[in-house]
Amino acid sequence: MTQREKGDSLAEEYWNDEVRHLFYSNYEDLPYLLDMKIDKHLFRVLTQFWNPAYSCFTFGKVDLVPTIEEYMALLWCSKIQVDRAYSRPINVLTFLKKLMNIIGMSDLKDLILAHPDTKKRVDVFALSIYDLVVFPKALGHVDEAVTDLFDRLDKRVTPVTAILAETFRSLNACRKAEIVATPRRDDILEEKWMTILQNLQEEDIEWRAYWLLPNEILYRCSDFDWVPLLGIWGAVRYAPLLVLRQYRSR
Repeated sequence: MTQREKGDSLAEEYWNDEVRHLFYSNYEDLPYLLDMKIDKHLFRVLTQFWNPAYSCFTFGKVDLVPTIEEYMALLWCSKIQVDRAYSRPINVLTFLKKLMNIIGMSDLKDLILAHPDTKKRVDVFALSIYDLVVFPKALGHVDEAVTDLFDRLDKRVTPVTAILAETFRSLNACRKAEIVATPRRDDILEEKWMTILQNLQEEDIEWRAYWLLPNEILYRCSDFDWVPLLGIWGAVRYAPLLVLRQYRSR
């Protein structure tokens, strides 16, 4: 059952012209997520090709990895800096975090509708999107880890690495739980996607997206040929050296 069906979603009346303008002004990297159309049939099939051991999609002899640089471009984030990458502090609880740890999504909805300060309403609306769309965990509950990241965005901390880490964590969880281990043969669209991906060849791939123009790429950490991505619920391994062709490098 989806979040909308359970009533744990963002209603249209929260998103008027004033809120939209202020939202795009203050959270330029986030609202674009609301405009993305998800092909559920492609996503269901694509997840079956995720390789948890190497944190990449494997289509026969072809490997593809979501990269930090791609996420930065898609989310309109500026150049990543090591000192601005998110890392969760230990044993730091502000009043805001204590409050949000006990507040539910219904309380957030009430705040969005009733708060007299439009800026505050937009902030709460943005927090709702981070909790419902970017880092969903438990319906009806605002996770303290999400509020910690959100609280630090004003300090120019970039959320890109945490979002990519959550992508990997979610894909790993799907594979381990075998949620999509067996193809759904009752859907013709999924059958078509399965056929396409199973027969994918190197010459079929545009290795670098036309909108990706990276000046620098993050591909290793110290002497290691992989990078630890710090997320809000832990770290995952990221190995872009597997897919240098996505930067048009051989």
